[in-house]
Order: sequence, then C-alpha cells, then structure tokens
Amino acid sequence: MSTPLSELPIRRLTTDDLISCADLSEDRGWPREEHKWGLLLTAGTGYGIDDPAGKGLVTACVLTSYGSGLAAIGMMLVAERYTRQGVARRLMKHVLAEPGDTPVTLHATPYGQPLYEELGFANIGRAEMVRGRFHSSGPLPDVTTRPATAEDLPAVLRLDTEVFGLDRTHMITRLPAFADQLRVAEEDGVLTGYAAAWPNMDTHVVGPLIARDTETAKALIASLAAGTDRALRTDIDVRHEQLLTWVKEHGLEPTAFNAVMVHGPPALPGDWTRRFAPLSVAAG
Repeated sequence: MSTPLSELPIRRLTTDDLISCADLSEDRGWPREEHKWGLLLTAGTGYGIDDPAGKGLVTACVLTSYGSGLAAIGMMLVAERYTRQGVARRLMKHVLAEPGDTPVTLHATPYGQPLYEELGFANIGRAEMVRGRFHSSGPLPDVTTRPATAEDLPAVLRLDTEVFGLDRTHMITRLPAFADQLRVAEEDGVLTGYAAAWPNMDTHVVGPLIARDTETAKALIASLAAGTDRALRTDIDVRHEQLLTWVKEHGLEPTAFNAVMVHGPPALPGDWTRRFAPLSVAAG
C-alpha cells in the first residue's frame, strides 16, 4: 500500500541530490542550473521529498542562513505531476519552522506569490530580470575596475557586510571558485564596489553587484560584459531606475518581475541604495 503524499517524509538534501534537483528544475521548464544548485546545496540547506515511484524528487527548496538576522528561501519547486496537491505548502511550512524566529526572505514569481502571502510573507519590493547581449555604446563611466585578487577578499567581505547588513562570509568566500569573473571598483586604493559573473546555461549571471553609486555599478557591469561572449542576465531592484534604463539602452531586455517578500520584519537589513543585484535569485 502506497504512502499518502501528505505523509511522505521531508528530508535534508545533500550535494548527492544535485542531479535530482536539476531534473526537477527541468521538469518545471526552468534551466537545469546545476552550477547554482551546487552552490546552494553547499552553502545552504536543501529540503525535499523523494518520489515514492523512484522518479527523483517530488519537491525541493533551499534555505540559506545568515545567522540569526536573516535566512533566504530559494529554488522552491514541485514536480509537474504533483502540483496543486498541497506539497509546496507543506514543504514551506516545514522550512519556515527551521530558523525559528529568524526573519526569512524570498523572491516570488506571480505564480508562487499567493501561497507565500497565505503563509504570512509580505511584499516589500520588486526586482526586474533583464537579459541580453551587452552592447558598448557611448562613453562608459569613468570608474576604475580590475579583476579581484586574493588580497581583496577582506575588503570585499567588509563592504558586503556593511551593505548587506549581515555577515555572508560563507557565501562570498565561495565566489572566486563559483564565478568566472570577480571584479572590484576602487578609488584612491579604497574599494567602492564589487561584482561577479557566474555561468548559467548559455548566459553569465551578474550578481552580487554592490557599488557606491549607479556609475560604479555601470562600470562593473560593462567590465564584466567585456570579459565574456555570452549574454548577460541579472535581477535589479526596480528602485534603481537609472541602472535599469542604462542596461536596457545597452542591449538587455526585461524578461520578468519577481516580488521581494519577507516573513517577519517590514524591511530587509542593510543599505539597498548600494545593493543593485543579489548573489543568486531563485524565485518560486
């Protein structure tokens, strides 16, 4: 006799589940994103339910913790054959209970947003996904950028903690191995921003992107674009209107909007004015 779907055990995932997670992404029409799954399953904690028919996973998601200040949920997916059966709600309730009173944030697609609202998440903003081949035209920002070195890591970590509002050392220290490019902007020997470009299928995803101002953010994007022949993809906070206008003028086109949601406080920590794009958006 088969176990009812509502009683199938939820377990923690490991890097051994990477292929099954990628298969689940593909099942829902997402890119397989094995590279990103690998990072998230290493730096965060994956949760899932095994398919009783032995066909991989029924559902999966990843919780990434930043101490007691914030946790982030991403890659919330349910196999097509198990949709609309309460699976996502059950997994989300389980994962939300894991960090206790710690605030939790996520990026939600229009499809997933109603469920998250029912679970107590509040919509606090929006991010616009843009994608395309960057075209250099006109004068570029007069900001010095260069490839990051190992000696830059302490300054990158200090800047990231200041802007993000929490310590992300366990994520940021993985960037040099995870990203194909990691660049910094500086003025008079002081780090004013940094950005990474990491491979995702046929694109390079720009993120994180942290910069003193819009001109610095532009310079970092242009420098990353110059180092790849792939299309770029990134998610930019819609409050950064100038940067969004500029990237669209240089070849990137809007593809989607995601709601930025939080379970707990009315706002995220840190300084949004210098936080242009996240490390890894995984909307559900």
